[in-house]
Amino acid sequence: MESEPSPKRFRELMLDNEPGFADVLACVFNVQDHEVRTYLVLLEAPGSTVAELADRLERDRSNVNRSLSTLREKELAGRERRLLDDGGHVYQYTATPLPEARELMHETLDQWTAYVHERIDEFGPESVPDG
Repeated sequence: MESEPSPKRFRELMLDNEPGFADVLACVFNVQDHEVRTYLVLLEAPGSTVAELADRLERDRSNVNRSLSTLREKELAGRERRLLDDGGHVYQYTATPLPEARELMHETLDQWTAYVHERIDEFGPESVPDG
């Protein structure tokens, strides 16, 4: 599975009476807190560049780039190339809209659940340790 919930975070989430969006997002996509913060800033400021995000997040540009790569891998962000007047280009990043992100969370969790159910069904007597 490409994107699977973090088992540790999943346990923590289950113990929390009212997990927040950031906690659920981090758990389902197995992303770090700084990646969640990057996503949330992108929601507020669509079309941001790495430099703009680095300033807003108070993080190094290389770290922001890594966060954006992860978010793009998880389909939580997209990027577009914008040509500059002087002939260069810059990438602008936009968060996947919240309704689509929620749907991705459902799909990812459903895939993970199906995977776990398949694994459970594969267990036989030889899978149980002697004890």
